Amino acid sequence: MPKPKRKKAPSPRPSVPAKKPEMRLDYWVALFIAIVTLAVFFPALRNEFVGWDDFELLVENLNYRGLGWDQLRWMFTTFHTGHYQPLSWMTFGLDYLLWGMNPFGYHLTNLVLHVANAVLFYFLVLRLLSLALSAPVTPTDYGLRVAAGFAALFFAIHPLRVESVAWATERRDVLSGLFFLATLICYLQAARVPQDTYRRWLGAALICYGLSLLSKASGATLPIVLLVLDVYPLRRLGWGAGKWFGPSTRRTWWEKVPFLLFAAVASVVAPLAQSDAGAVASLRAYGVASRLAQSLYGLAFYLWKTILPTDLSPFYEVPPNLNPFAWPFLLSGAVVSVVSIGLFVLRRRWPAGLAGWVCYVVIVAPVLGFVQSGRQMVADRYSYLSCLAWAILAGAGLYYLWRCGVDRRSGQKPFLFATGAAAMMIILLGVLTWRQVGVWHDTDTLWKRVLAVTDKSTFRSGTAHHLVGRFYSDRGDLDRAIEHLRLSIEIEPTDSTTYSDLGAALARQGKLEEAIQNLQHALSLNPRLSLAHFNLGNAFALQGRFAEATEHLENALRIKPDYAEAYNNLGKVLAAQGQLDRAIDLFRRAIQVQPNFADAHRSLAMALHEKGRTDEATQELQEAQRIMERQFQTQARR
Repeated sequence: MPKPKRKKAPSPRPSVPAKKPEMRLDYWVALFIAIVTLAVFFPALRNEFVGWDDFELLVENLNYRGLGWDQLRWMFTTFHTGHYQPLSWMTFGLDYLLWGMNPFGYHLTNLVLHVANAVLFYFLVLRLLSLALSAPVTPTDYGLRVAAGFAALFFAIHPLRVESVAWATERRDVLSGLFFLATLICYLQAARVPQDTYRRWLGAALICYGLSLLSKASGATLPIVLLVLDVYPLRRLGWGAGKWFGPSTRRTWWEKVPFLLFAAVASVVAPLAQSDAGAVASLRAYGVASRLAQSLYGLAFYLWKTILPTDLSPFYEVPPNLNPFAWPFLLSGAVVSVVSIGLFVLRRRWPAGLAGWVCYVVIVAPVLGFVQSGRQMVADRYSYLSCLAWAILAGAGLYYLWRCGVDRRSGQKPFLFATGAAAMMIILLGVLTWRQVGVWHDTDTLWKRVLAVTDKSTFRSGTAHHLVGRFYSDRGDLDRAIEHLRLSIEIEPTDSTTYSDLGAALARQGKLEEAIQNLQHALSLNPRLSLAHFNLGNAFALQGRFAEATEHLENALRIKPDYAEAYNNLGKVLAAQGQLDRAIDLFRRAIQVQPNFADAHRSLAMALHEKGRTDEATQELQEAQRIMERQFQTQARR
């Protein structure tokens, strides 16, 4: 009988290493953080673009739309709106390719980036707490994970984050924050791995840092933060000055050099971008004492609003006549001094407190007002990275209570009580954030919130009323526009642009004499205000005073040679006087500056028709019609 064939034993499959229990648990915690963050900020997906840079940056800006060579070249060479942010522009270009001009997609990208930051921050806190304890993370250390999760949610769903997430323009905050957090994680890993993998992790940290700076230059002070981490919790540098230098610390210093080079470039480019936008105040206009007072106020403001996040506003204006000895600034200086001295005295018993405070001051320093840019004294968005330290310390405090219960063998009552309090705090923050997201739903809601906060504040804002007046003027609600422009002048009576806008609104109401008075006053305050010359020229033209209208429109063009509207209106004035040849040249110049200027095409068509050049007139009229149809379709898609 033939022997039965023996079945061939199956070849053993290669074993797949199972994930560590603690890693599986961390992934579940990270998923929970992501879901909570997404849920709290979900209303942002219903928000519109708002009339607070969104229109200038996104809606009316054609340069970023796409990722072709022309768009990329513009992204890497522009200082548009006073920022150098090519990587942020690239994400906007991708949004346009995916969503067109639907605001949903732009807000979705912001939210996804913020959720990613919340998850990264959870793993960063885990690493920092582990280093502070000089002990590895164990699978059974549930208290550490609860504490890190609390810190991540405290950061992610705090109302101070809303401005950076719910405002489409502030993509740069969440994108630069993503790479900033990745830099810290890679750096902490590099400091604790063997020499053969050390360079790879350090190189990854440097790449992430470069990407952060290409998104926004706010991380320029990161090298100092890395040195603080080297002192605590990495303990690569000691507290005493004598322990900072020597053969054992040489590598620690040398590895900062490439980070410092990146930071130096960013520190040069960022002020250039702000200066290009005309946003930097001169030292003569805004003195040293005022800058110091504003800086101390900012340090106390973000700390206080982290503890009590009420009356948050999209705009807090620098007072026009800032008194550095006013009580808010003196109180802020006292708070900063007490906190600084107290944490320094306690540096050996509580090193985390001083390390967190120094990191906070260092990260927020560029936007405290030493180099004053724009009209804001403080801004919620400036807390996005700087207040990471407070979230870490909050998580560390919760973990301290856990350890107290374990060490004393007295059960988990302190920890359970604190966890319950922490859960209630997270719920409260979530509710406040949900409500604050609604502030950014549309322009009308946004400015109502600004006025509600500023009008009951110690520092009333003339600029806020001015911007609200412009908003109502653009909508054609001239009565409300004039009301807010007059309030703005009452608060800040030396702002020439407010008088100019008031004059323009009065002219549209037919109150030409009062309009002319306000426009002439604007020019007495600032003779080189092109907008005031333009508006005054238009007012004189409505009165039939063509010689004066011509003079002021020509002045507007001398000050601002690319002023398409001034070319067009000057052409109309000359055409009304029968100077058709000069008018035609001006209409063509307006179209050259702004090819999609429908009114200039229409004006040119009328002038050509009067000259008997019917075919050319028909072409220009058809082009005006095509432009208006495209603009109508674009508005309909919003």
